Order: sequence, then structure tokens, then C-alpha cells
Amino acid sequence: MPSLRGFRILLAICHDLVAMVFAWVFAYLLRFNFVMPEAFLILMWQSLVLALPLQWVVCWRLGLYHGLWRFASLSDLKRILLAVGLAALGIATLMTMLHLPVPRSVLVLNPLLLILIMGGSRFAYRAWKEHRLYGWMESQGKPVLILGAGEAAAVLVKEFVRSPDWQVVGLLDDNAELYQRQIHGVKVLGGLEHLADWSARTGAMHAILAMPSASHQERRRVMGLCAAAGVEALTVPSFDDLISGRVNISQVRRVEVEDLLGRDPVELDDAGLQDLIGGHVVLVTGAGGSIGSELCRQIARFHPQLLVLFELNEYSLYQLEQEFREQFPQQGIACVIGDVRNAVRIGGVLHRFRPSVVFHAAAYKHVPLMEWDNVSEALANNVSGTHALATACKNAGVHKVVLISTDKAVNPTNVMGASKRLAEMVCQGLQEDEGTRFVMVRFGNVLGSSGSVIPKFREQIAKGGPVTVTHPEVTRYFMSIPEASQLVLQAALMGQGGEIFVLDMGEPIRIAHLAQEMIRLSGFSEDEIKIVFTGLRPGEKLYEELLADDEQSLPTPHAKLRIARARTSDAVWVSALLKWIDSTAGKDETQIKQELKLWVQEYVGDVNAAAPRISAMPVSNTIH
Repeated sequence: MPSLRGFRILLAICHDLVAMVFAWVFAYLLRFNFVMPEAFLILMWQSLVLALPLQWVVCWRLGLYHGLWRFASLSDLKRILLAVGLAALGIATLMTMLHLPVPRSVLVLNPLLLILIMGGSRFAYRAWKEHRLYGWMESQGKPVLILGAGEAAAVLVKEFVRSPDWQVVGLLDDNAELYQRQIHGVKVLGGLEHLADWSARTGAMHAILAMPSASHQERRRVMGLCAAAGVEALTVPSFDDLISGRVNISQVRRVEVEDLLGRDPVELDDAGLQDLIGGHVVLVTGAGGSIGSELCRQIARFHPQLLVLFELNEYSLYQLEQEFREQFPQQGIACVIGDVRNAVRIGGVLHRFRPSVVFHAAAYKHVPLMEWDNVSEALANNVSGTHALATACKNAGVHKVVLISTDKAVNPTNVMGASKRLAEMVCQGLQEDEGTRFVMVRFGNVLGSSGSVIPKFREQIAKGGPVTVTHPEVTRYFMSIPEASQLVLQAALMGQGGEIFVLDMGEPIRIAHLAQEMIRLSGFSEDEIKIVFTGLRPGEKLYEELLADDEQSLPTPHAKLRIARARTSDAVWVSALLKWIDSTAGKDETQIKQELKLWVQEYVGDVNAAAPRISAMPVSNTIH
């Protein structure tokens, strides 16, 4: 309300004018030990008439009356210091020019007193206001322990003063030097290993992990301590989210499985990637998919001249376009509908936009769906589509093409994996000494991608179970979508042509253990939500590999990237392969799989297995 705002500004001005008068008079009284000679009494009032307007004008010009006292902060104190300091210099200069014999001690004491009064009153008002508004809530919020005593914890403690939901009863940190110290009045009680003890003593049934930059190993350790103490674990947003500005530190949430399975941040050659991408046109196929869309986000960080989003699914492309309009409004984009198998469409797009780098993420990659009834389509899309794109890129003079491959291309037991291995060999066969550089990148499952187990498990848990796992011993490699996308960019920068880069996927994770973790993090026990084993699906392995038996890997300058030396091909072989794929349309799928072994020698798919039909969930053992 304007009238209320104006009234508050008027009160603040009146307060500061009174403070200026008081500070000036009190400085004189201190100078003369409260016994002031009459001559100096007259001088005091004469000089005040000159000093008061000068002080007020400086305070007004420096914006001291634009803020609210209830939110007084360090920045407000800095403005007061600057205003009073400038006014003091101006007063001293003015008194000298007018030859007024103001005592030097008064010129020193006055600004000190004024800072104490103006700053102290503002912060006293804020303290009173916050106590009046929030003090009564302190005993009503749920007691919570904060794990960590760094900057994130300090911000949380400060934010929670205003929260009716939480009452911070203590902090825990492994740094012994912080024990018994206080952060905004809250004591650091001890180490993280004492969580169970302090939870019992304070009655806190919740703990907030306030270490956004902690390693995932440390997060897993803390989660184990929370589980042992019977405390529900919450966390603050990740360091990347905080830096990006998408969220703020006070947005606590439940710990998700991604917080425990992710890895340490990827170190990128930002300068090199800026040279590769910055100011150039970049095209991404399959831009609406999990990997494709994240690649687009990561590429946008390096400010390409234009980012061409190539996608067959209209709705996925629309969603990505809306996201870019909101999140990256300065980034130029072109949204193109098209099929990578359509050579004419691809050629026209490349001719129009002239991209320097192309990332090929478009593929059919759902293993069971591609195994039966869709074998010919999988080969046509993943292999012939890759060839159509790669050939068009060569003809258009594209500098570099990056193929997104998969760990399932190693000793493939399914059609999808075999098709991606053939796509790798197509790119290798098209590689020449000059011209377009082809780079292949293999990695395993990514957390939260469409079709991955994590969204499926979440949905099953939300429905009350059961959670279905194919086999008790099945394992998979996992990494986050941003990490995989960042490493793809790094491989694109390092690739000179014809290499297959293998990402360091870390340690394989047992899917049954992953299901158990997700059930526990959702607040349930395995008695409440059971795990049912349904048997391996068509084409699935118990475990994935990143290198085939006859392959060697070589190190690269990047710790998370290696180069696989795989069997290669040539242009003649590629031509024969494409003719065979064209001939598979309408063929019996068992025959296609038998012939597929001739092209991918390491393919070990079960060609005699019967095609599955939709049926009820099989009865199987459960974990109790």
C-alpha cells in the first residue's frame, strides 16, 4: 500500500534526523566531559545547522530509505558505513572552508556514534520483529537435526527461524574443531556418528543432510547412520542445482535413490568445448529423449550460435521447445520434425542449417520390445538410420558426428545391442583420412531415463507394490543423465575419428539391492512392499559389459574415458550390410536373428526362443 510505505519512509527519516542531532550533541558533551563552555555551545548549534542537511542528503542519495528494517542485513550496514563516512568527510571539509573551529574529536566521535545508533536501531528492530512473528512458533515446529555445519547449514538455520514446520535443535559435523561452537545460536553437538544418541536426547525424528557438495560415498554413509538411528533423512538441493539457480537452499526434500547412486562431478575441458561448440551450429537427433534432451541442455551452456533439435516425436519436441523458451531464452533453437531414416529430409536439414557438430541420440533402445515383432524395424532404425545420417553429414561437410551407443553392444544377447554394434561399425566403415570425424560413445543405464527401472519402481511403490525384479543376481551399471551427457561432450572433443569411447561407469549395482533402497527411502519396509522376481526378459543379460572379449582399451587424458579397440569395417562391408537389412522386411524373425550372427560375430542371442505373449505376472519368490 503506497500510503503505508510512505509513512514508514517518513518514520525512518525522522528517526535518522533525531539520531544525527543526538550524535552531534553527544559528541560535543563527551569532548567536554558534559561541562560545555558557552562559546562552544553556540558553535555546536551553528555547526549542526550545516552538518544535519549534509548528512541527510548523503543518506538519501545512497538509498538508506529503500529497504525494510525488518530485513536489515550486512548490506544495509555497509550502506550506513559508506553514508556516514562520506558525510563525515564532507562535514570536515565544510567546517574547514568556513573556518568554524569544530573540535577534531567531535568530527571523529560523531560518525562513530551515528553508526552505532543508526545500525543498532535497525538490527534491534529486526530482532524484535522476528521474535514477535516467529518466536512463538519455535516450540511448535518439529525438532530436526542438521547434518553438516558449513555454509549450507548456516543458511538453513537462518531460514528455519521463520519456519513454523521445523525447530533446529542441533548440528552434527565430523570436524571436531566445531564442537560446542554455535551457528546463529544453534550448537554443534558432536560428530555424525553420534546421530542416534542425539536423536534420542532431543526427540528429533528427522535429520537434514546439509552438505550439497558431499561425495555420494559420504551420502551413503550418512544414510546408513540415519537408518540405524531410525531417523527420516532429508536433504538440501544438489550443488549443481544451487549454482544453476533452479532452487534455493531451504527447499529440503526426501533423499532419493539418485542421491546415493550418482557420482562425483565430471571435470570438463570447458575451454576446448567452448571452441568446439561456442558460436557454431549444433544438431542433436532424438533431441526429445532422455539423453538427447540433456545433451541439449549441456550444449546450451557453451552458447552455440544455433541448436537444432531434431526429433520424430512431436510432443517430446514441443515440451523441449517450451523448456528452452523458459530456461534458455537467449539460446537460438530450431525445432525440426523428422526421421533419421529419411535421407532426403536429413539432407535438406543439413543443407539449410550447416551444423558443425551432430550428436546422434535417436534410436530404438527398449530391449524386450525390439526382441520380437520389431526386429526388422530395430535394424532399419538403428543401423540404416545411422547410415543415412552419417552419409548425409559427410556430404554436407559436417566436422564431427558423435554416435550415442550402449554397453549392450558388447557381446550382445539381444537385437537392440546387436543393432547398436552394427551402427558403430557403420560409422567406422565410413571414416576416411579426411573429412567428417565419427566418434562413438558407449555407456550403460542412466538414472531416471525413460524406460529405466527407477521410474518403474517408483510407480510400483506408489501403488503399494509389489516391486518386480527380473532376477536376484541381475546387475547393471548406472550413471546420472547429466554425467553421461557431459562425458559424451568430452569424448566428442577428444575424438579424432573412428574411436569407440567407453565411459567409466563405476561399480555395477545389483537391481534387487536398488529396489530395497528405494523401498526404504520411500518410508516402507520390505514386509509392507515385497519384491517379486519375474525372470529375465527376452534378450536380457544377468550383467552388462563395456568391452567385448577380444577388445582392448586404452587410457585417455580424462580419467572417466577409455578408448576401445574393437573390430572395424570398411565401406564395402557397410554396403553389403545395408542390402541385407533392406532384405529383412517381411522375413521370419528367427531367420533374421540367425543371419544376424553372420554380421555380429559376438552376438549370442537365443534365436530359437519363442516370442513372448502378454500374460499375467508369474508367481515367483519374494524377498522378505
